[in-house]
Amino acid sequence: MNEFNSLPKGSLFCFGLGFTCARLARRLRERSWTVAGTRRHIDRSVQDADSIPVHAFTGLAPMERAAQLLADVTHIVASIPPGEYGDPILRFHEADLRALPNLKWVGYLSTPAVYGDRQGATVHEDEQPNPGSVRGKRRLAAERAWVSAFDGTGVSVQVFRLSGIYGPGRNALEQLRAGTARIIDKPGQVFNRIHVDDIGTILMASMARPAHGRSYNVADDEACASGDVIRYAAELLSMEPPVPIPYDSAELSPMARSFYAECKRLDTSRIKTELGVELAYPTYREGLRRILDDMEAAA
Repeated sequence: MNEFNSLPKGSLFCFGLGFTCARLARRLRERSWTVAGTRRHIDRSVQDADSIPVHAFTGLAPMERAAQLLADVTHIVASIPPGEYGDPILRFHEADLRALPNLKWVGYLSTPAVYGDRQGATVHEDEQPNPGSVRGKRRLAAERAWVSAFDGTGVSVQVFRLSGIYGPGRNALEQLRAGTARIIDKPGQVFNRIHVDDIGTILMASMARPAHGRSYNVADDEACASGDVIRYAAELLSMEPPVPIPYDSAELSPMARSFYAECKRLDTSRIKTELGVELAYPTYREGLRRILDDMEAAA
């Protein structure tokens, strides 16, 4: 069921025009949508290459000319992480957004960290969140703030809890070729992941089937150890995988260590049954094979 393929033309604004949102914006632009977004710092060369209007929003002060820039927007994706003072978009622009005459749909991009550690168990969206990290607690508060901001209005707000994102230019194949791939060995640790273009498909499907207040696990169908992905990528490239590094002795950033502090598998039945999505890349194998095929075709 791909009814989102017939989405009527709209106007998308992405708060945080990064890897995921830029891919989505380009897909919608191909369908004659108007697209624009924000970055903390504007790189004119990137803006010229994408031909997507980009506006500065640091999250520390209001965006200039917000009412004018947002006037015709019908759909918003919010992907800027919350900080000490909450969600920066709502902090500075909640009134602007609520006043938009044509706004229909908002997608808030969150994280499975809101569930906390489940010791490898499978978690469904209906289960009670129990974040164990500051990052997870802030995300859960932001999720609730976005939904609450539009309760009782004609705007539908959906929450998308994204697992580890990969895609062209950001994947294990690139890491191996650059010599930066590592296998962190922590027995029993698993992660889900999701191809960036499957995220776009899920967001577009939600635009076609809005459900205010609904949350969705956005992940592939196979949670596994991160080393499995690196080894498979090495096999595709006919390379030797890196020697595993024991977790206890690995040098990890605080963010990376917070990922390894929690272990869960994500139930993904809701995106299929409610949104009618069939993942193009149900596991990392299909995703990496497609990326490699495209890399070789472009060489």
